Amino acid sequence: MLWLLLLSSYLIGSIPTALIVGKLIFGVDIREHGSKNPGATNTLRVLGKKSAVFVLLIDLAKGASAAYLPIYFNIDVEPLYFGLIAVVGHCFPIFAGFRGGKAIATTAGALLVANLPLFIVSYLTFFLVIFLTKYVFWGSISVGLSMLVFAFISPKLELELILLLFSLLLIYLHRSNIRNFILGIEPKINDKNLINDRIPPKNSGF
Repeated sequence: MLWLLLLSSYLIGSIPTALIVGKLIFGVDIREHGSKNPGATNTLRVLGKKSAVFVLLIDLAKGASAAYLPIYFNIDVEPLYFGLIAVVGHCFPIFAGFRGGKAIATTAGALLVANLPLFIVSYLTFFLVIFLTKYVFWGSISVGLSMLVFAFISPKLELELILLLFSLLLIYLHRSNIRNFILGIEPKINDKNLINDRIPPKNSGF
């Protein structure tokens, strides 16, 4: 049962929400536009607000659903493990050629179910860092780092190793952003040129 639920968590995470919305409604592969990341932020940049909200909610639900599996089936395993497996699925989805997103929304959903205080700390940090730097990728990386710090100072959360690996994964996933930042070409969240990446819907006003 345990391995079946872990596999289910990965498959839930592998549902490529932004890719599906992009192809069905706009007739594009979102991985070829904007930042080329199939997540809520790039969906907002390329496909607009309505699509971004839909992708955000589904990706949140993916992490939350996976984290809830051990609770629903009454298995004595830390729910965050299942949530992080869904995060891996989102980043390396079997349904999309292992080319996925950076899983900030999926991580948020997992934390909402698995550890609400950790969610609050991580995503307050996320928004604060974005507010101060105007770069989404620094906010995303800060999620992993704040989770790691929280694990070290919390006597009830013995996840230091797995959260260290998660932080390194976030840094790896944002390597192109870090390179662009060093080169001075990474766009800020308030960059007016981002509107040029917007694609009109093909089949509806979504």
